[in-house]
Amino acid sequence: MNESGSENWLDAIRWDATGLVPVIAQEVKSGKVLMFAWMNREALARTVATGEAVYWSRSRGRLWHKGEESGHVQKVLDIRTDCDSDALLIAIEQVGGIACHTGRHGCFFQRYADGHWESVEPVLKHPRDIYKGRAGKT
Repeated sequence: MNESGSENWLDAIRWDATGLVPVIAQEVKSGKVLMFAWMNREALARTVATGEAVYWSRSRGRLWHKGEESGHVQKVLDIRTDCDSDALLIAIEQVGGIACHTGRHGCFFQRYADGHWESVEPVLKHPRDIYKGRAGKT
């Protein structure tokens, strides 16, 4: 990723009242939407600087380098904003093939059918094997 000389590109984003912007991570190879997350200014700047996805974790209250615990990093190949500049789409290569902390390829594995939610994607690796007994998220 190439960071321009000034930070005006960060000012072009319409951050919400809490300083965040929603982000969709889409896998380039398959075209699948793997996850939804949030970024603040620092997370977006670090993503651009490192070429790997860095998000703002609302539950942890801190920056979260995707894969910091699991090793399942996301290499960012392209970043786009929508027409209102209030949402981002990042095109990624998902290292290790697992984006979800449940051990699945992506986070959107539950489908509504006949009044309930059903899991429609398999667990590729059990979370306890990913996190070595630690509770955590990718």
